[in-house]
Amino acid sequence: MQLDRAGAAALSLGRPLFSLAIVALGIETLVCARYVGHSLGPQYNVIPALPWLPAIPWIAYGFGTIWMACGAALLFKRMLRTAAMTLGGLLLLCALVLDVPKYAADLGSISLRTTAFEPLALASLAWLLPGPGAIPGLLTRGNRYLLAVCLIVFGADHFLALAFIATLLPAWIPWHVFWVAFFGVALIAAGLSIGLNILQRWGAACIGLMFGIWVVTLHLPRVLGLYAIPGAPSDPNEWSSLFIATALWGGLWALARVQAP
Repeated sequence: MQLDRAGAAALSLGRPLFSLAIVALGIETLVCARYVGHSLGPQYNVIPALPWLPAIPWIAYGFGTIWMACGAALLFKRMLRTAAMTLGGLLLLCALVLDVPKYAADLGSISLRTTAFEPLALASLAWLLPGPGAIPGLLTRGNRYLLAVCLIVFGADHFLALAFIATLLPAWIPWHVFWVAFFGVALIAAGLSIGLNILQRWGAACIGLMFGIWVVTLHLPRVLGLYAIPGAPSDPNEWSSLFIATALWGGLWALARVQAP
């Protein structure tokens, strides 16, 4: 019983984590919109990147503001469904209109594939966030399948870029190649679990924990400059990666929480 209560308490952090990560992405989008086409400064020599958006300031300002509003609204039960549907729709729109066509033109690019599937994964998590009955059953299954495909793609890419991803792990973690392969298998297994509705709650909870581990051991230390990576603390791509990983962590835990035990 104590383990059940501890697990429930941990999973209850999912929606706030997802919400705050979306708000943070909105804030970053507003900040980057101000510097589109320019460097952040000679001391950084970094050109801001806008996740999933074109380098057009007024579009970035609009989407950033809406993402912030939706993220904040997700914290309130009365506004949860509307905010989740709006957020999921906008993320899906960005992916289908902007990112999927770029990836379709270069199917071998892992970078473009990640950029296309990240907003699709977050969109499906947003739509599943309100829980069973909030959206039609057909749409629920469709989003579950979409999320499953995204996780399987992320897992497969771990093997396609095994050596490169291994270089991103900090030096204090041993067996880099092993852990990259292990997490690749974990992503594929979680995708199958969610897609086939077999131990879906466990699959979502465990893979959410994996993203949480990445946030604490990889992404957060990089943006804080703890790994002495040149330019990382001021690189918008590093901050985007932190917020996206946090959103996936929180969204998957929130999904696990709304599933029947």
